[in-house]
Amino acid sequence: MEKHAQDYEVTKKDEQREGFCKGSCEYKPSKSISDRLLPHILNLYGSCATARDFEIYAPDATFEDPLMCAHGIKQIKSAFYSIPKIFGESRIVEYSIEENVISPSKQEILIDNKQHYKFLGKGIDMISLIKLDVEDGKIVRHEDRWDKKPLRNRETVKLPIVGRVLELTRRGSMLATHAMMGFGKDPIV
Repeated sequence: MEKHAQDYEVTKKDEQREGFCKGSCEYKPSKSISDRLLPHILNLYGSCATARDFEIYAPDATFEDPLMCAHGIKQIKSAFYSIPKIFGESRIVEYSIEENVISPSKQEILIDNKQHYKFLGKGIDMISLIKLDVEDGKIVRHEDRWDKKPLRNRETVKLPIVGRVLELTRRGSMLATHAMMGFGKDPIV
């Protein structure tokens, strides 16, 4: 009878140990990072961003699309605060999200989306892929790929010199926008 009790205890401990090991190897955050970031991203693209919406970025984060390349939160603010100055309306109208865990502190979020803009009274719909690289809960790189195409730069075009010119043009466009938008100052509400 005592041998049966000992075997039972050993089996029970083995099962518990196996359960603990499985649990420690399966990283599952209680709430996905995209659930926390998405409302802010929707505000940025919806022309209703506030200073609080930019708290999702790391201090040295970058934002890049085919027109601009922003470095740091102030330039990112200028990029998004300029949208309502150009467009009468802007918003993400449809989206799906894929979240990839690279490590417990690094994630990649892909937002496959359709954006709607109004320019001079005319509606413009655009397909886009927003790629967010997240480290320790903050966005370190935000890339908006129009028509889901990679950004053209020295690594993605046939002639690296052409790619470098495109990169410099995006930086110049960003610096001009940054100056016109008051160097990233939050609007007075």
